[in-house]
Amino acid sequence: MNEINSEQLNTEISAKKNRQLFNRYLIFFLAIFLVILSFWSGYNRGKDDAIEKATPITTTTIKNKIANQEMEVDFALFWKVWDILKDKHVDRQSLDAQKLLYGSIEGMLYATGDPYSTFFNPKQTKDFSQEMEGNFEGIGAELGIKDRILTVISPLENSPAQKAGLRAGDKIIKIEDKISADISIDEAVDLIRGEKGSEVKLTVLHKGAEESEEIIITRDTIIVKSVELKFKENAIAYIKINKFADDTYREFYLATKEILNRKTKGIILDMRNNPGGYLDKTVDIASLILPEGKVVVIEEDNTGKKKALYTDGKDYLNDLPIVILINEGSASASEILAGALRDNQQSLIIGEKSFGKGSVQELISLPDNSSIKITVAKWMTPNGDYIMDKGIEPDIKVELTLDDYNNDRDPQLDKAIEVLREKLNQ
Repeated sequence: MNEINSEQLNTEISAKKNRQLFNRYLIFFLAIFLVILSFWSGYNRGKDDAIEKATPITTTTIKNKIANQEMEVDFALFWKVWDILKDKHVDRQSLDAQKLLYGSIEGMLYATGDPYSTFFNPKQTKDFSQEMEGNFEGIGAELGIKDRILTVISPLENSPAQKAGLRAGDKIIKIEDKISADISIDEAVDLIRGEKGSEVKLTVLHKGAEESEEIIITRDTIIVKSVELKFKENAIAYIKINKFADDTYREFYLATKEILNRKTKGIILDMRNNPGGYLDKTVDIASLILPEGKVVVIEEDNTGKKKALYTDGKDYLNDLPIVILINEGSASASEILAGALRDNQQSLIIGEKSFGKGSVQELISLPDNSSIKITVAKWMTPNGDYIMDKGIEPDIKVELTLDDYNNDRDPQLDKAIEVLREKLNQ
């Protein structure tokens, strides 16, 4: 009797488990169906352009609010917070849904820990494009995050920032009365940029200084010339590359023709305070100096795959000795060119260790005219040395002190002329 009861009990338990399992599968497939249905509905509703005017969160319908069953991260948490804001925030009537969305994307990119992966709203995207074209309004300084501190990578040549005394390596402690440690680099740029004629107050700590200093800078229209050419003693050409932009190759090519026409004996290539720019322009300029088939830079992608970029063989300046100047404000493309010339041509580098921005960013346009700048690869010099965080070490270290700067002395350039003069006399 006990055996029969036990068997019946096991049968009932098994049936109950099967019903529970069936119900779970039913719920799962129902959830999948609802996800597909909401995706299709959201897709059809999401074809309209994004609204750029303020969008109150209380009257906002969310487009493409879907869950991905294959992901381990539960995005329901995000929508839960969104709904809590919508229902409970004391100023919910004035909350702007578009700003909340942009802020979420900014936060996601900030959480990568990579200061060079950033989000640009439509206005910032337009400003960035103008900046790369060399014409914008602001103070004229490239900013970055170094050791988690907002840092001046370089003030642009003849910019309001440079004229006011801002220097490469300066730590920006406050923008107006806002502490910079509490904001992202994009917020810092937005606070510092402004209309021509307006002022911005920065609290900065100069390299080597013990106390911070307040600097008031009057914003202006920034027009940056890519390449400057002068001639020094003994037919020495002095070329300063301020950036690697659309017009840089053309300007450098014209400088190359003048150098050859003047029968120049040697070149000083000054890339101090050059924050970088377009990689292809760097390769083009290297091709005017180095023979064909020389490695300019090696890119390493997120799978560890390496790809070398080579010169195309114009090498007009290959027979001339070149001395290179760099400092803390030399970053990105300028570090690549310095490393390429040293590794391939044994050009001497004089000055101070460069900034160490050895990564590749891809600018990706988004449907509402906003964009994201994503780090997609790391750079190495032709000899295989990583640039990121390490920078380029000079062969001859010469510091430019605060006293030198204040008294218009340039011991780095003086040393470059001395070294090149010795080379020409050998």
